[in-house]
Order: sequence, then C-alpha cells, then structure tokens
Amino acid sequence: MFEVIARRVFTLPYIFLDSSFIVLLMLLLIWKRRFLTLSVGIAMGLVYFLVDYGIFHLLLGTRHIEGAGMFETLLWMSLSYGFTNFTWIWLWMRKDEYLFEWSLLITLWWFSCPLIASAFSQGEEQILIERTTGPYHYAMAIILFTGYLLLVIWNMKKENKEERIDIPWLLAIGILVQFSWEAGLLVGGIRSQGFSLMESIRTLVTNSLLETNLGMPYAYFIFIAVTRNVNEDFRKRKNALSFIGRVKENNREKGTGISSDRDY
Repeated sequence: MFEVIARRVFTLPYIFLDSSFIVLLMLLLIWKRRFLTLSVGIAMGLVYFLVDYGIFHLLLGTRHIEGAGMFETLLWMSLSYGFTNFTWIWLWMRKDEYLFEWSLLITLWWFSCPLIASAFSQGEEQILIERTTGPYHYAMAIILFTGYLLLVIWNMKKENKEERIDIPWLLAIGILVQFSWEAGLLVGGIRSQGFSLMESIRTLVTNSLLETNLGMPYAYFIFIAVTRNVNEDFRKRKNALSFIGRVKENNREKGTGISSDRDY
C-alpha cells in the first residue's frame, strides 16, 4: 500500500502564535472589506475540522496524537490551515488587487512562525500528531481526477475560447498553496520530524499535488456560482451574470492591480 505519513511536531507557543496570526488576518480582511472571503475561510475551516476529526479520526482511525487532546488540537489545526488556505485560494480566484500582499503575508508567516516559536519553546512539552493516508488516498485521487475531468470536458465542449476555464491557473493555485505551507512546515521543523530526506520529500510532493488541489475544480464552480450574483459586501451585484458570463469575466481579469471599485 502506498503510504504517506503526515506528521507535525510543535509546542503550545507555536499554537498561540499561529492563532494570533489568524486573528490578525481576519482583522485585515475586515479592514479591506473582504467579508465574503472571510466567511468562506471560516466555513472551510469548519469543513476541514469535520473531515479531519469526523472522518480521518473517528471513522477511519488514522489520527494519532501525543502530548495534547485530539479534539482541541484538530480544531485549532483545521481552523488555522483550513481558514488560511481557503482565504488565500478565494483571493487568488477573484484575482484580488492586493493578491501579492496577501500572498507575501501568509507565506512569510508560515516560514517565520516555527522560528519565532522556537524562542519560546525551551522546556515546553512537544505535541506530536500524525495521520496515515493509505486507507483514503485512493478516494482523494478519485476526487482529484473526477474534478479535473469535468474541467477538461467543459473546455472541450466550448468552441469559444473565452468560455473555457483557465485550468493551468487553477492547478497553480491548488499546488502552490499546499506546497507553500508544506514547505514552511518542513523548513521550520514542524513537518516530517524524524523522517528521512526521501520520506520528507515524498510527503511534500504528494500532499502538494493532491490534498488542496483535489478541491480546486469544485471550489472554482462554487466561486463562479456565488460571485456572479454577490459581491464581497454580500450585496447583490449591479451587473449579475450567468455562470458562463462570470467565467468569461474572470478570464478577462488580470490579477493584481485590479481597481477596487469593481462591484463584486
């Protein structure tokens, strides 16, 4: 069985520091009136928890922890990475005008947090949490393949290139978001502690290609369905569009530098 063990080792100061960053990120989103993005991040953090605690732990029994309680640790982990990942993904998909700034802030924190936490971790008990993946990676691979198959079929049916979904853009988001925090955890000594170099690299590559990326096609369909009618303030758009109309509009958007006066 192809097995990848996702392991993290950290201390309480790391949890406190990371939780503080999540609050800071929420406040920045509120300041810039990214209310829809904020709501998506919170919702997906709760979804991450339901999957991690409900399926991976209770149903499949693939979670193991030492030094802390499973429920509260998974709640923090899910709200932390689930919230941050999907906040970032949503900002990427909407090609936010501050995309570079959001991206820099998040990736710098993933790299910096373990290093800062190490200064406060002298004598602190380590928390080890890990999960095996053999019992369910095949299901995740099916979800990944099915999602991108739907995108491929969509594009092959559209003779008008403006109506085709930008699959390379979604792949870039799905792979790079996961890779960024996997790499930050690995460099900071949080991920794969005690593993060989090859085992660490395999975990990094496999998770980057699979874990967040599997949800990108479905996240994009949700993003289009929501933002064709609703703006970041939860007000109805002045120029509500059809699903295909929103795909075409999203394709025309250029990423960073978009004027903040758009009505969605």
